[in-house]
Amino acid sequence: MKERILVAFNRTRDREIASRVAVADDSVSRSRGLLGRTAMAPEEGLWIVPCPMIHTFFMKLAIDVLFLDRGLRVVRVLEGLKPWRLSPWVFRSHSVLEFAGGKLQGSVQVGDCLELR
Repeated sequence: MKERILVAFNRTRDREIASRVAVADDSVSRSRGLLGRTAMAPEEGLWIVPCPMIHTFFMKLAIDVLFLDRGLRVVRVLEGLKPWRLSPWVFRSHSVLEFAGGKLQGSVQVGDCLELR
């Protein structure tokens, strides 16, 4: 099956977040997530659908995470989530966007509306 690649765009701030966002929307790709990765390029991301919480067990890198509702509005931001951690369960979250740790640096806020295209 061909991997889908999208662009993550912050409509609220009129700026691109990442130009190479992979989609994990089946049980195999959601379970795999970023496991085994030792680095991510600044333009990369992973969109996990559906997903109200994540873990970084067995990961080798810190990540920045956006929790999104069904309308792609940001409901929680976690920056610098280190390996071997659990995120909180975000009840309003329908999906998450994961990026390399340090990518966001406050550039996305709760309430921002995103677009994945």
